[in-house]
Amino acid sequence: MGVNAPTESAADSTRVAIQRRTVVLLCLVQVLGGVSMGGALALGAILGEELSGTESLAGLPATVLTLGAAAAGLPLAALASARGRRPALATGLIVAATGALIVAFAGDRGWFLLMLAGMIALGSGTEVSLQARFAATDLAAPETRGRDLSLVVWMTMVGAVVGPALVPLGAPVAGWVGMADMAGPFLLGAVGCLCAAAVLLVGLRPDPLVEANRGVSESTSRPSLAEGLSAIMQSPAARAALAAVVSVHAVMVGVMVLTPVHLHHGGVSVTLVGLSISAHIAGMFALSPLMGILADRAGRVPVILTGQAVLVVSCIVGFVFVDSQAGLVAALVLLGIGWSASTVAASTLLTDAVEVIRHAAAQGVSDTSMSLAGAGAGALAGVVVGAFGYATLVLGAGTIAVVTAVYVVVDGARGRRQAAMAYSPIIGLAGEGSACHSNSSDERVS
Repeated sequence: MGVNAPTESAADSTRVAIQRRTVVLLCLVQVLGGVSMGGALALGAILGEELSGTESLAGLPATVLTLGAAAAGLPLAALASARGRRPALATGLIVAATGALIVAFAGDRGWFLLMLAGMIALGSGTEVSLQARFAATDLAAPETRGRDLSLVVWMTMVGAVVGPALVPLGAPVAGWVGMADMAGPFLLGAVGCLCAAAVLLVGLRPDPLVEANRGVSESTSRPSLAEGLSAIMQSPAARAALAAVVSVHAVMVGVMVLTPVHLHHGGVSVTLVGLSISAHIAGMFALSPLMGILADRAGRVPVILTGQAVLVVSCIVGFVFVDSQAGLVAALVLLGIGWSASTVAASTLLTDAVEVIRHAAAQGVSDTSMSLAGAGAGALAGVVVGAFGYATLVLGAGTIAVVTAVYVVVDGARGRRQAAMAYSPIIGLAGEGSACHSNSSDERVS
């Protein structure tokens, strides 16, 4: 023991140093990528209306961008499982940069369909932002996993705030290359994504996922995405995490997409609508580090349930104050806070509940499901509001949050019962071995 202790201590110190460096670098990448994406996305609807010639298609670019993020989720996760985070995240950013260039070219030429194709590729950058938060957990200690994940999520706010402010710089850039002013922000976005990819390729060494899997036997094959889904379905904690992150994203997107329209129809100016969305974004990201710390200290499931409760309160406020600008802004802020709590805690819980070798595969399934739920909710929200009104939308969203909270509690209790049975003398050693991982996760997050 006396010989091994210093070696283990040195290994732990090295792991901590690599983890700290990884988190700092991922935060830098989030800033570069976020500023690039934020500026480009701010003009998506405007460019869509301009190129299509109709207001009814103005929201299509944002929809296909979300679908592009969903389409990129599984391939990038497979690449991460096979080669590590560094090539996967860098590839996603290079694809996004290519998409931004396509959108710039299409905007200059007035080609709507080509612009949509570019937006699909640009969605890969959104998926990189999602997977970066998981990359922050690869080498994190369980007691600080939520904090590290939330710090990377927090840095997304920089891009959301700063990106649109840099849009005016795009016009001179477009002028330098002889393109239309509207193409400029997308050119800047492409440069930013390429810079972020370069930072990853040069700086993310050693690769955190490769380091985390270093102890895995060479004979162990890399898991497929089907195995990632299987790993989620076999773990009550992972199932609860997936349900929480998918439902909270669907609720958030569905309500957030239609609230600006409802405000505008009520006579609120475009400027005030924009400020309302800014307040919502602040609610989503400003408190992320606090949510991560709470998930580490209070437990993952309690923070998930708190987030669902805040979502319910947000929907109630939106229902009661459906004709009040101040009330709807308060509802949007609460909507963002609820999303932050549940997303950070559920993402951390998913990482806890799945073996390290299956992390990337399971996380890819989660991200793809999350993006598809957001796209579906955004499309369905318009139908609900058109047929039944905004009040029905928020009432339905609140119901989804309640159902999710009940499921998380019920399935979590089922998992604890299974773990207890597996460790009982009646089951014996065979049951003990099969449930060991699940039980350790339940103890840590309950």
